[in-house]
Amino acid sequence: MTDLSGKVVAITGGASGIGLACARACIDAGAKVAIIDRNATALEEVRAELGAQAVPIVTDLMDKASVAQMLSRILDKAGRLDAFHANAGAYVGGDVLAGDPDEWDHVLNLNINAAFRSVHAVLPHLAKQGSGDVILTSSVAGVIPVVWEPIYTASKHAVQAFTHSVRRQMSKHGVRVGAILPGPVVTALLDDWPKPKMEQALAEGSLMQPKDVADCVVFMLTRPSNVTIRDLVLLPNAVDL
Repeated sequence: MTDLSGKVVAITGGASGIGLACARACIDAGAKVAIIDRNATALEEVRAELGAQAVPIVTDLMDKASVAQMLSRILDKAGRLDAFHANAGAYVGGDVLAGDPDEWDHVLNLNINAAFRSVHAVLPHLAKQGSGDVILTSSVAGVIPVVWEPIYTASKHAVQAFTHSVRRQMSKHGVRVGAILPGPVVTALLDDWPKPKMEQALAEGSLMQPKDVADCVVFMLTRPSNVTIRDLVLLPNAVDL
């Protein structure tokens, strides 16, 4: 059963990539979706495409004041909140010797600090109502260190630790917390992959599409309330891990 009728799902980074695919899938399942992104123009384009069930929420996750206003904007515009998907993130790969620590700071701040702050912003509301879901977009790199991406891998290991500990704290409040852990997905996050590596991955079928991830997110959100999908690992068939 994949029915989200009457539910409101909020998704960060919802104007592109996996977030946009998840917004489409949740709307197709009957939900109203609060699409959270800092790009107001992109949000309006998405709203025009997806229709009235898409509610744009302009939020800069790297701005503490903006995140502090996020929940009230969701409730004002969408009327309620049943599920929060902390999806926004950044990627960096490459040899650590050639890395740029300033770029690392951006990735770590967005993937860890901003993600955790955005989840914290909605948890009191979900706990008070005694129900809800929180999903974090992690990665297979969160459980298997990937040699090509040490900083990204470190950030997703942090996401995994946060997810597991917060899940255990929030279960007594009726709030489920889980992570979706995809392997390589065709999104802008892979723009810095070396071209030969990308071409080889596409030729071998070792990349997934964002919709593949979105279908799994809807599956997680529509499980019976007595069970939690703690981690859902999703890999292309050609990836041998």
